[in-house]
Amino acid sequence: MAAPHVIVIGAGSTGAATAHDLALRGLRVTVLERGEIANCTTGRNHCLLHSGGRYCVKDQESAIECIDENLILRRIMPDAMELNGGLFVALNEADLAFREKFIEGCEQCHIPYREVPVKRALEMEPFLNPGLLAAVQVPDGVFEPFRFCLAFLATARHNGAVVRTYTEVTELARAGQFITGVKVLDHRTGKTQEIGADLVVNATGPWAGRIAEMGGVEVPVAPTAGVMVTVDQRLCNLVINRMDKPADGDIVVPQRLTSIIGTTSWAILDPDQIEIPKAHIEKMIQKGRELIPAIQRRVTRGVGAAARPLIRKANTDEREVSRTFECFDHQRDGVDGFVTISGGKTTTARAMAEKAADVVCAKLGQRAECATRTTPLLSYRLFYN
Repeated sequence: MAAPHVIVIGAGSTGAATAHDLALRGLRVTVLERGEIANCTTGRNHCLLHSGGRYCVKDQESAIECIDENLILRRIMPDAMELNGGLFVALNEADLAFREKFIEGCEQCHIPYREVPVKRALEMEPFLNPGLLAAVQVPDGVFEPFRFCLAFLATARHNGAVVRTYTEVTELARAGQFITGVKVLDHRTGKTQEIGADLVVNATGPWAGRIAEMGGVEVPVAPTAGVMVTVDQRLCNLVINRMDKPADGDIVVPQRLTSIIGTTSWAILDPDQIEIPKAHIEKMIQKGRELIPAIQRRVTRGVGAAARPLIRKANTDEREVSRTFECFDHQRDGVDGFVTISGGKTTTARAMAEKAADVVCAKLGQRAECATRTTPLLSYRLFYN
């Protein structure tokens, strides 16, 4: 008897990790992506492997998810990571007053940390603001988003998954209350096709609401945009964070030979239509140079925006919404054979996939256990071999 067939919509970090988990459990998997791999939210983020430090005071559930997954990803995909670490720095008395809460949060969320003397911090990062008052080191890191997804998908393909890019889902096929597959448009050939499945997973991030509507259900995903500015020099080797609760322009991430300043946050209606306000660009540069003054003298290499798939909470500001994730089995909405996984961060993609795959396997009567915590991923280079 053939294994059940699962379609995963989306080849960003969540979809790629979900395909890997399901294929490793022995299911037949087809991944459908309307563009290139990691071409949307995952490919436009600021490339941070989170230690959880950004959330350890205000959003401890997310912080714990981040540090747990950080340590797993270091083991299973080291060749896609730069494990350089991060510094949380205090630049004024308000930052310094937050230091005690930050250290307490790290301890509560089991985030490894060490206080770094100011003189030593400036030796480690010569471009840091010389007015630095305190610094704490945590195990942040950096990844390249395209390679991140390719590592999961290369391993999924090795285990039998099929990955189809430039294949857009235009409709969910339905028989009564059951989703029976998808209708797609192949952007390369212009042809349409229906693909049957035993279950469909919606892993489309901020587009999850749009796909859910095709099935006649709703998911509380609130697309929230953020502007990032990249300058043309690597001005730090560690990730530099402001020692405060998350705010606009409070982080500089080294990525290859550049530095990425991030990020703003505001609700949007359409993640395909993000207009970048000029004031947001100016604010990123202003806030970034408070951390690293040399940013003011660097050439802006790029400006971008990505939409975060936050799980919507009533009457909650975007900055206050938890960065955790949720899996929705739409059987509870009267539609079976359809599951949505959304929220979270690229750092937590593997955990999101585990949650989604657990739900999928339970629905399909598959008893295979998750093995992604300990299974090394193939090199991202092997995806095209």
